[in-house]
Amino acid sequence: MTSSDPTAQQLTAHALQLGDRINTAGFEGQVLSNTPLAVRVGERGLAVMFRYGVAVLIGLSVQEEAEFLDKLKPRIFGAITPHEEEWAKIETAREAEEPIPVGGPILVKEFSLERLLIVSDALAKSVVLGRGEREVTNVFDIIEPFARELATSGKTSKSRTELLKLIGEALLAQHRVSGRVAVGEKPDVLWDRPDLERLYARLEDEYELSERVGTLNRKLEVIADTATTLADVVDTKRSLRLELVVILLIAVEVVIASYDIFARGGH
Repeated sequence: MTSSDPTAQQLTAHALQLGDRINTAGFEGQVLSNTPLAVRVGERGLAVMFRYGVAVLIGLSVQEEAEFLDKLKPRIFGAITPHEEEWAKIETAREAEEPIPVGGPILVKEFSLERLLIVSDALAKSVVLGRGEREVTNVFDIIEPFARELATSGKTSKSRTELLKLIGEALLAQHRVSGRVAVGEKPDVLWDRPDLERLYARLEDEYELSERVGTLNRKLEVIADTATTLADVVDTKRSLRLELVVILLIAVEVVIASYDIFARGGH
C-alpha cells in the first residue's frame, strides 16, 4: 500500500543487528549526527549506527550496503550470524500525521535528518526486540522439558550446571534487552525537536515497542523463576544425598567399632 500522492518519494530502510556492540568512536566519513552516529553514504544514502550493535541503512544500493558493512566489520564486537534484520519503506506524504497504514510505508513530511533519525531509532529497537523474542523462545523450548519432567515425576534428572547455564541465558537476554537498549527511552533528537514527538509516538505504536518489551520482561522473569526453582530442587536432592552418605559413614563406623569391641571381647 502506498500513498496516492504522485509526487511522493520513497526510501528503503534496512535495520540489522550486527553484534552485541558497535564501536562508533572516531568513525571516518561525513558525520551528520553524533548521538546516534549518522554518516552520509554515497550521494543520498544514510547509515545510522547504535552502540548496542544495530546499524540502520537508508537509501543504500545493494553494493553500497555491502561495502559499508565490510567497512564496519572491525568495529563490531560479539558478531551475530545470521544478522537479525528488519525492512521498512519510508515515504513522503502531505498527510504524514495520519497513522501508518497496515502493511504500508512509514509516512513523513520530508526526508529531514531528524525524521530519519527517529525512524532509525524505532527500527533499531524493533530489531533488538526481535532478537530478544527469538532468544526467549529458544530458552522456553529448553526449559519446558525440565518443568514437564518435574511435574510428571516430581524430580529432575538434569544437573545443577545445566540449570545454571539456563539461568545465565535468561539473565543475558534480559541484559541485552533492558540493560543496553533502554527501549522505553525516547531518541535524543526529540530534545531539540519536540514537534516530532507525534512521529515517534506513531512509530512506537506501529512497532508495539512498549508492549513487546513488557511481554519480553515478563517471560524472562518466568524463565528466571522456573530455573531458580529447578536449581533449588537439585540443591535439595544433593543435600539429601550428602545426608545419606553421612548416615552410611556413621553406620560403617558403628559396624567397625562393634567389630573391634567384639574382637577384643573374644580375646
